[in-house]
Amino acid sequence: MAERAALEELVKLQGERVRGLKQQKASAELIEEEVAKLLKLKAQLGPDESKQKFVLKTPKGTRDYSPRQMAVREKVFDIIIRCFKRHGAEVIDTPVFELKETLMGKYGEDSKLIYDLKDQGGELLSLRYDLTVPFARYLAMNKLTNIKRYHIAKVYRRDNPAMTRGRYREFYQCDFDIAGNFDPMIPDAECLKIMCEILSSLQIGDFLVKVNDRRILDGMFAICGVSDSKFRTICSSVDKLDKVTTQAVLLQTPAQAGEEPLGVGSVAAGGRYDGLVGMFDPKGRKVPCVGLSIGVERIFSIVEQRLEALEEKIRTTETQVLVASAQKKLLEERLKLVSELWDAGIKAELLYKKNPKLLNQLQYCEEAGIPLVAIIGEQELKDGVIKLRSVTSREEVREVAEDLKSGQNRAFNFYYGTTPFSYKAQEA
Repeated sequence: MAERAALEELVKLQGERVRGLKQQKASAELIEEEVAKLLKLKAQLGPDESKQKFVLKTPKGTRDYSPRQMAVREKVFDIIIRCFKRHGAEVIDTPVFELKETLMGKYGEDSKLIYDLKDQGGELLSLRYDLTVPFARYLAMNKLTNIKRYHIAKVYRRDNPAMTRGRYREFYQCDFDIAGNFDPMIPDAECLKIMCEILSSLQIGDFLVKVNDRRILDGMFAICGVSDSKFRTICSSVDKLDKVTTQAVLLQTPAQAGEEPLGVGSVAAGGRYDGLVGMFDPKGRKVPCVGLSIGVERIFSIVEQRLEALEEKIRTTETQVLVASAQKKLLEERLKLVSELWDAGIKAELLYKKNPKLLNQLQYCEEAGIPLVAIIGEQELKDGVIKLRSVTSREEVREVAEDLKSGQNRAFNFYYGTTPFSYKAQEA
């Protein structure tokens, strides 16, 4: 390391000498001689193996999300979670990886898509394939026989998905499940109701719900002579053809002007899995379960496409007001006001400059979609008021400073825009 550092210093000094000779317009022969010395030193130095060249890309089947995309995703999750909570669900979480033996053999042919991890501390682990098997393990481990839960988390599948259609190797699942002994079909009906509520609230188009009975499929396989050993494999194949074994929600978006309708396939599915918990219970005790899973990645793709077609402006922050100044040397007053607004629970910002121009502050509001500006000026400070200005209408009102800080001003109320993913501010 010390030898390399010495060589690097020699290269640096020789480089400076060559540049100096060129600036002094020294003879070509001298410059050529010194350049030759520089090249020889660089050859001795060789490449720096510590400076690794990175391939700047996300792993196959994954993606980054921009602030705009995250704003859409958070709104989708908010709609889904509010629906789950409205139906009385509790939330749980489980590890992102499970013991390999917990997952293997539960997914038929799809078991080959499970990500295995290297041995860590004597345990063979795998990344979770879905949220249902971990939930069944959770019920058996905690001896639970009755729970209504939701779980939103990432799952992992080692396949070659079509990302353009909202399929990934790493993706979110949004699951709602009801476990327990109840009168027939009542929990099942609520799961269907939840599916319809969520898809209607998301405003992503018309959808068709297909409801099927697994016993019909059992009868068909029995007539065809399907052996028990091949039952799960064939079920998985048929399920991929037309979702015969589950409650499936198929979405067909209505045609936009001059566009063809977009059929996107299944965006939600569910069904019963009454025997799964018994596979983990030491005594084989069964806990009847029914649940649903919302395919949020596919929904995200649909929403993003629709918003682009509508040219809908998406706010990436929820800032309600920008604290601005009309004159110079009012940084202390701006910092004091924005701090008081934060303490009052109001979402506020200010520009990080000592003396920003008022025009620049207003332009920032327009670009960020901030609806209101609280303007501080010398006269306002004397009068104990703050000038509150609507960015869109340019209308101004003078508010008593204490009323503004307490959040009582009606200008801080918000309503949604033309879709659940855009915001517009009520005028003051």
